[in-house]
Amino acid sequence: MRRQAPSAARNRQPILDVLRRHLPAAGLVLEVASGSGEHVVHFAGELPRLDFQPSDPNESARASIDDWVRTLGLHNVRSAIALDAAAPSWPVERADAIVCINMIHIAPWSATKGLMEGAARLLRPASPLFLYGPYKRGGRHTAPSNEAFDESLRARNPDWGVRDLDDVERCAKRHGFALVDVVAMPANNLTVTFERTG
Repeated sequence: MRRQAPSAARNRQPILDVLRRHLPAAGLVLEVASGSGEHVVHFAGELPRLDFQPSDPNESARASIDDWVRTLGLHNVRSAIALDAAAPSWPVERADAIVCINMIHIAPWSATKGLMEGAARLLRPASPLFLYGPYKRGGRHTAPSNEAFDESLRARNPDWGVRDLDDVERCAKRHGFALVDVVAMPANNLTVTFERTG
């Protein structure tokens, strides 16, 4: 039942290193589109003073997440919930931080807009929103491998694709978020941190 993604083993620690800079000392961290659950259990194991709420619209993904949590005996991870980022309401009322890894490029743009709208509802001023994945910068791909990946995504679904960080930032700004940090990561990805403004 537990899923394993090779990329998660490679990138979970570099992502955590960025999260540590901006996460609160305590509180609830919502992960949107948790996938296999490998990221959230790694973060929870390293940050025991925080509580984590994983989510995914896919039932088998939620089963994988819960299986990882049971196997590792983690007490600061809640049961995975069904959450569609593009939905007008989410089954969570508040959070102290939101993390979203590898969703924006494998989803229609409406999911990005929904993510920003939902984060604006849940987060208080100065709370962080973290995104991770491949992005264009200034309309250009940051590596040939990202360009090839973008082409393969759009071939699978024309609504998918590597987004330009400028477009993501504009969307975030419209919903009350300011860009505070962009960190280059392994495999030509970025961890992008936004902060809820007042």
